[in-house]
Amino acid sequence: MSDKELYRKICTEKPGIPVFMQPWWLDVVCDEWDVAISMKGEDVRGVWAYPIENKMGVSLMRNPVLTPYLGPHVFYPSDLRQSRIDAYEYETVAELMKQLPDCKVWHMAITPGIKQAGIFRQYKLHTEVQQTFLINLAQSETELLANIKDSARRNIKQAEQVKTILTDNGALEHLYQFQLNTLTGKGKEINYKVADLKKILDACIAHNAGELLVAKNGENTLSIVWNVWDDTRSYYFMGGQNPESNGYKAMSLLLWTCIKQAKKRRQQYFDLEGSMDEGVERFFRTFGGERELYMVLQKNDALMWKIKKSLLG
Repeated sequence: MSDKELYRKICTEKPGIPVFMQPWWLDVVCDEWDVAISMKGEDVRGVWAYPIENKMGVSLMRNPVLTPYLGPHVFYPSDLRQSRIDAYEYETVAELMKQLPDCKVWHMAITPGIKQAGIFRQYKLHTEVQQTFLINLAQSETELLANIKDSARRNIKQAEQVKTILTDNGALEHLYQFQLNTLTGKGKEINYKVADLKKILDACIAHNAGELLVAKNGENTLSIVWNVWDDTRSYYFMGGQNPESNGYKAMSLLLWTCIKQAKKRRQQYFDLEGSMDEGVERFFRTFGGERELYMVLQKNDALMWKIKKSLLG
């Protein structure tokens, strides 16, 4: 059995592997991928799925497009003492790192919660910190709503009176156009096509791991949120507002709806998936989540890639 075949088996047998590391997700977003697996006897200690990518003769280790986090994932034994958690994580991540290919260029955002910066430094990887916001769904719905900032609660209440929320997976092209408008307005380019989004959405629907929620006023679409989830977390994957309508309040209502649905699915956290954009961060903060930092591992030992980066900025 190959490592990939073993990994597919592991994913069907062991809960908790993030949606972005599931084989069906990787099959869609990667041309080719492989996996490192840490074992002790018959026990799986950890896994790290990764894309296999080579551009202009340069080996790359980076997140595929539309994949915010990618490994490593550690399976902690249920009887592991608190004092042993960090050591167990260290040993597992160190073993996984040994199995990864020696790529010249790295730019990989890894799973929030992994804190083994020392190991990555040993491999000459620079660590940059980014952030997300996690909402703990162990709270009651009343507590969750109370933790939302007053202004956002007012927006939700007002939007509930005039907006209709429905699941509409056919709204993908509208979402793409809303995204295109937002990024263009910020002077940024969009690096995916509607066809790329459709492949992922179709896979999410097939595996009961995602849907589009749409806020409407009559026939007018105001805002759309794409929510994806796994065993333990629900993620704000993508969203957009109609530039010709005031969709701000509707977006607040959509996020609140996603949070309530995640709680009903018995997930542990709602992950707002973070942003270093000041405006987006300010909006996410209003929902009362806890700031969680995660690492982006970086390296550039390829002259060709250094030249490309200097030309593109």
